Amino acid sequence: MSPATLALRYAGFAVIATIANLGLQRVVLGWGEGTAIYAGAVAAGTLIGLVVKYILDKRWIFFDTSTGVRAHGTKFALYTAMGLVTTAIFWGTETAFWLIWGTDLMREAGAVLGLSVGYVTKYLLDRRYVFADTGPKAEGI
Repeated sequence: MSPATLALRYAGFAVIATIANLGLQRVVLGWGEGTAIYAGAVAAGTLIGLVVKYILDKRWIFFDTSTGVRAHGTKFALYTAMGLVTTAIFWGTETAFWLIWGTDLMREAGAVLGLSVGYVTKYLLDRRYVFADTGPKAEGI
């Protein structure tokens, strides 16, 4: 796969996961206001984004055909661990934008910025540590 194809596919999947993430956040934020609701919204959104992105990346970015609970469990655990650093980038940026501007639009702008930086970092970590033994890699990356 060419680097351009990989980048477009990965970016598309990031957009899908981001929409799932922010969509679920809006649903949870619709339940009320306050710190607990906000924290629940961010956590729920992050979880759905993580699962959606894992499923898409595993099959269509890294061409991992492993099956079974053990294989999925191990890879998903590693995938999640690599996501801890990138989640901190995302949460920190989203929360900073919320605290500075106090609007949903700016909170979501911070989320998109944080997720963008996080996804680039995540790809590099996943390629090296999670899916190092799978499928064809983009040439030159």
